[in-house]
Amino acid sequence: MRVNFVLSEVASGLRRNLTMTVAMILTTAISLGLMGTGLLIASMISDMKEIYYDKVQVSIFLADDVTEEQRQAIQSELESSDEVKGFVYESRDEAYERFRQQFAQQPELVENTPPDALPESFRVELENPERYQVIAAAFPNGEAGVDQVRDEGDFLDRLFSLLNGARNATLAVAFVQAAAALLLISNTIQLAAFNRRNETNIMRLVGASRWYTQLPFILEAALAGLIGGLLALGGLVLTKMLFVDRTLAGPIKAGIITSVDWGQVLGTGAFITAAGVVLASVASYVTLRLYVRL
Repeated sequence: MRVNFVLSEVASGLRRNLTMTVAMILTTAISLGLMGTGLLIASMISDMKEIYYDKVQVSIFLADDVTEEQRQAIQSELESSDEVKGFVYESRDEAYERFRQQFAQQPELVENTPPDALPESFRVELENPERYQVIAAAFPNGEAGVDQVRDEGDFLDRLFSLLNGARNATLAVAFVQAAAALLLISNTIQLAAFNRRNETNIMRLVGASRWYTQLPFILEAALAGLIGGLLALGGLVLTKMLFVDRTLAGPIKAGIITSVDWGQVLGTGAFITAAGVVLASVASYVTLRLYVRL
């Protein structure tokens, strides 16, 4: 009987404040959806870093007037360096052939680029990609046949800085929405408690505990959080199906960006749903303790 009574009170409370309940659910769903999106973006960035930074190379471009002795000296120093994991020498002809393959879709660019425009180089893979400065210091620009030393990590740092900014912006908006959702939950619970103050006062007079009178309100908030979390999960599923699997199919297949598998989506969805239930329940309980006398 007690369980049936509590459940009936929950259903009654949701019906009485239907518009505010819907607003609470939608606000919670949006905030949780943004949070889940931010977490998935963070996961993608982490996977991309592992892939890209593992392949980062330092390019040592040789001068046009480099001599065979200088070339051999550079190669010997690379072979003896503990910082170097491996390296490949690329001649002018090999560089031009690679250029033609990379820009095969832009024939005008290839035609206007003479074969001798691309310098010969050493492409160096480091044991620790973050120690690029060691190689740069060992082969100063303009000395000993070296024209320029270029680190691919600089571009990656700028790229991931941009991606991290997008992730942080998404999470910031999510936290603002979460704060709005918590305030809306608090106001909804206060209104619900005020509308049912006569019922709860009678229950207290006949011996009902404070916890028993508060439980229906907490369950209302928890249910709203659960529905909001499930809607957010649905949004993540649609994002995976319509955006990741379709719009980003080309870059993913080319290995430019990493995919998001269903395990990540469902795991993130379960986390944000649980977070929605817990946060809504805690917000309801705190509101009842601080602002409502039941």
